Amino acid sequence: MKATLKARIAAGLAVVLLAGAAGCGGGSGGEAGKTFKIVQYETPSTAQGQGWQKALEIFKAKHPDVKVEFQQTSFDAFRQNAKITLSGNDVPDVVEFNKGNADGGQLAAQGLLEPLTDQVTKYGWDKKVTGSMAAFAKYDENGHAGSGDWYGVPNIGEYVMFYYDKAKFQQAGITKLPTTLAEFEAAMDKLKAAGQIPISSSANTSQGFNQMWIWYSLVSALATRQQVDDFMFVKAPVDFHSGPWKDGADKFQQWIDKGYVGDKLGGLSFEQATVNFLSGKTAMLIWNNGEFARIRKDAKFGWGYFTLPGAQLSMGSSGHLWGVPAKAKNKDLAYDWINTTLSPEVQNVIGQQGGLPLAGDTAKITDPVTRQFTERFDQLVKADTLSFYPDYPVPGFLDFIQTHMQAMSNRNETAAQYLDALQKFYDDGTKR
Repeated sequence: MKATLKARIAAGLAVVLLAGAAGCGGGSGGEAGKTFKIVQYETPSTAQGQGWQKALEIFKAKHPDVKVEFQQTSFDAFRQNAKITLSGNDVPDVVEFNKGNADGGQLAAQGLLEPLTDQVTKYGWDKKVTGSMAAFAKYDENGHAGSGDWYGVPNIGEYVMFYYDKAKFQQAGITKLPTTLAEFEAAMDKLKAAGQIPISSSANTSQGFNQMWIWYSLVSALATRQQVDDFMFVKAPVDFHSGPWKDGADKFQQWIDKGYVGDKLGGLSFEQATVNFLSGKTAMLIWNNGEFARIRKDAKFGWGYFTLPGAQLSMGSSGHLWGVPAKAKNKDLAYDWINTTLSPEVQNVIGQQGGLPLAGDTAKITDPVTRQFTERFDQLVKADTLSFYPDYPVPGFLDFIQTHMQAMSNRNETAAQYLDALQKFYDDGTKR
């Protein structure tokens, strides 16, 4: 009896010890055999793409028994297939998605994304993502941004600027950077006179974003914070036939007519616009920080950058969002992935590459050009002068705007006709 009892006690202790060992195993034990699927669309060469590689390294070391599938898609592909992807039987565990009422808001309102408010509090993400950078992370029951539960978490910020070729500016007799919109237009006249295309642009309805950014930058330059917030967060009716909307569209048409943006833009994508700038075919490129690392690496000429001179507000926002599908099988791993991307190790990799991290330390950026670039973003956020992106408020808005940008760029539509269509689409979409 005594021998049998001892054997039973020993066996029981062994079970307890084995269970305790499994419970203390951190990233192993219950995770063995799991497959964790990440779907994102950042190009590996970008600052964010390089940050994700660091995050993968950390995450895999923390969860050695988990098979990680890191899937690359495109911005357009995920936008167009998001509802199908998130409502299927084999959904990813964590996804990168576009913010705004038209995209993220719809996914949240339809129950396709898991609310993250509890995790935001648990992990302290709201201490890292604050103010205007958090505006498009939250959505109410109608899918409107700015309030309600958190459904996504951004890692970076964005702002739109003009990258410029210093030699082309000098050759055109531009000796100092313009500080007002009038001076900027005078500089572009000089570039035209010198045989240069001032701004590299694009207006393809598939990823031809540059013309949209020029139009909305001109609107932002003339708008107040309240006017943009009324439009963006559907706070009050918007009259597109007056104020910055009319003046910005009229100015945009003038820039097209004057040849400031080149011609035959309807078939060009933003990638082709970037290549045209890097190959010396244009004097400037309008884009955000997404191309900073690439331009820094590939430009064979001296270059600089500036935000639209004299602008009251500048186009920019938080970056795209990490979200967890409602039907994800590995939600705890997804939360840990998001937390990893906000870690100092990952955020500072992004910062060193000019990616404008939201939780990085600007003072630790060693390259002075990159540090100054990031400091400019910090100034815009602190001043609350970022005007977001124009496609956010209404479902289908991006496709609508790009279609009309192409029509205006091809001179098949006037500013007045565009504003008529814009008023109707926005009012119908917001039920105004």
